[in-house]
Amino acid sequence: MNAISTDKPAADDSLQRLERLTGISQRLLERARAMGASQAEVSCSEDRGLDVNVRLGEVETVEATHDRGIAVTVYFGQRKGSASTADLQEASLEATVAQACAIARHTEDDPASGLADPALMATEFPDLDSWHPWELSAEQALDLALACESAGRASDSRISNSDGASASTAQSVSVYANSHGFIGRDRSSHHSIGCALIAGQGDGMQRDGWYTSAIAREDLDDPAAVGLRAAERTVARLQPRSLPTGEVQVLFAAEMARSLIGHLLSAVSGGALYRRASFLLDSVDTQLFPDWFAIDELPLLRRGLRSSSYDGEGVATRNSALITDGVLQRYILGSYSARKLGLQTTANAGGVHNLKVKANAGDRASMLSGMGTGLLVTELMGQGVNGITGDYSRGAGGFWVENGQIAYPVDGITIAGNLKQMFAGIEAVGTDVDPRSHVSTGSILVGKMTVAGND
Repeated sequence: MNAISTDKPAADDSLQRLERLTGISQRLLERARAMGASQAEVSCSEDRGLDVNVRLGEVETVEATHDRGIAVTVYFGQRKGSASTADLQEASLEATVAQACAIARHTEDDPASGLADPALMATEFPDLDSWHPWELSAEQALDLALACESAGRASDSRISNSDGASASTAQSVSVYANSHGFIGRDRSSHHSIGCALIAGQGDGMQRDGWYTSAIAREDLDDPAAVGLRAAERTVARLQPRSLPTGEVQVLFAAEMARSLIGHLLSAVSGGALYRRASFLLDSVDTQLFPDWFAIDELPLLRRGLRSSSYDGEGVATRNSALITDGVLQRYILGSYSARKLGLQTTANAGGVHNLKVKANAGDRASMLSGMGTGLLVTELMGQGVNGITGDYSRGAGGFWVENGQIAYPVDGITIAGNLKQMFAGIEAVGTDVDPRSHVSTGSILVGKMTVAGND
């Protein structure tokens, strides 16, 4: 990592903005009670950001954003109504509450609706180190993007064009409050630098790229290093081949491997389960993975990309296992889906927090060596995953591996299997974790999949 210097930062007014949003949320809750709501909740957020794009050494776009949103949900017994606004004028805020109440009065009772159990509300709010604003000027952001693209274009004569480079910074302050008396306040930041390049000529052109992203600017990779990585990845794709149809070992590069975990999360999430639209119905306490495999959720991780001491309903989060010894320990539930299933919330209203997948192997090089012969997947295309049956079929690109070494690039292929069999057939997880996601996993080796090509 290489720290990126900036001028002296501007004064941080985030605490004042949080106070203002807190005051607004309290007034909205009081107004909802005055209009007869038995329960109410309010979410307020304010986002600021800067995003610049360059291409071939020239500025393409400079965009500064300043957005806000206020969402009100009210409950009249078990009837629910929601409305939202971006206008902070008192008349608009009052009209938003009135609209939510009017909607609730005309909806049907839903036995699963309502706030989360008040006994589950978070009461401790540790500093999770998620606030690192970067007062980046447009000129500085453009310099970073230009340096990134320039390094990539200059690194190899086979780089023939560019799809551009970007630099961005964003910060958000938010408040969630409900009529249980809960108030949660959050500040978060996120920054990124990326580049996409083109190599080759005519029909032989290939495109690839790379980016770095982090909560704090000192955790970003150097812009030139990002450009060089983008160039290396792009050039490596030149003169690809297809593959004959057959069954082979498939190693999902870390940045692709997290999509496999994403399919698991979708299948064990409450919405899919209570709709009976998942291939993992009734799977708690079932062996889904090899007995060494584990996934833990770590919502209280300092400087984690999805860290929070409370979920989207104010429920206190805690570190907990999702998979232990290959066995599914629980589903992923908010209060509504939990009630539909006759279970209790897992503090996942709004989604999962940081996930850590246990490694049992070394870095990518050692995993390639251990695989011997097979396919390294570095790109996935299409949405060919059936959440009800688990059938999996996606376009892919990457590299053919022989004797533990990359032999040549491949594209124009399809990889297929069934997710249940793929999960059970995982043979290794590497230590080469991609830090750019809240799903912390290294490369994942699946012992057997069907590969279909043109040869």
